[in-house]
Amino acid sequence: MGLVLFPGDDDTSSPDVSWSYTGFGVFRRWLAQAEGFALDEMHGFGGQRPWNSVPTTLAPLLNHPDDGPDLTPAQCAAILPRLQEIAGQSQEGSMEPLLRRHIDDVRQLVVVLRLCIEKDVDLVFG
Repeated sequence: MGLVLFPGDDDTSSPDVSWSYTGFGVFRRWLAQAEGFALDEMHGFGGQRPWNSVPTTLAPLLNHPDDGPDLTPAQCAAILPRLQEIAGQSQEGSMEPLLRRHIDDVRQLVVVLRLCIEKDVDLVFG
């Protein structure tokens, strides 16, 4: 079993991105690290640090229950630019397989978020 993020457009041919629940946790920890903090120190992830103390536009994605409510098109639009920056980082030379996987996941998520924004539909966590 796992987690799939997809546009709430009722079109089964729309792109999606998926992880195991463990894999999604690893992905979010990596994104948090890229933003300069450890996810484990945050409220809701075992720590006490409040989310409003972290200057990241990725908070709606990072501080989201695996099976929680959908992200709105406005939330998708807010997190998209930072994910595009991460996806566009130079990948010269060889990369570790896990890093390559994370970058590929970000790129897939960017495609899904763009579609959510274009169609004005929620990003569904299913």
